[in-house]
Amino acid sequence: MVGRWGRERKGEGEFRVTRLRRQRSLSYDLGMNLAQALPLSEMSVEEKLQTMEALWEDLSRNAALLESPAWHDEVLRERDRQIEAGEASFMDWEQAKAHIRNRVS
Repeated sequence: MVGRWGRERKGEGEFRVTRLRRQRSLSYDLGMNLAQALPLSEMSVEEKLQTMEALWEDLSRNAALLESPAWHDEVLRERDRQIEAGEASFMDWEQAKAHIRNRVS
């Protein structure tokens, strides 16, 4: 049976992570390593993906607060230069996915 993870704020900088349906819970503060707080070796792939989705959703709510590192700007400038110089071109998303699949298989 697949469990689910929940999170609730306990106090300043402290959360309670609960595995629903399995009645297992633990508390950690922000100084604790997250890998120690979440029993990753016990989680299914589905549970890990749900956890990543929850983190991404939370980060996305405050996207304006996230700064891109300087190297992102450098990569984008280089890609623009390659497009303008005719050294690179855009590809349809379906073609790009097929290209990636062919490269990794």
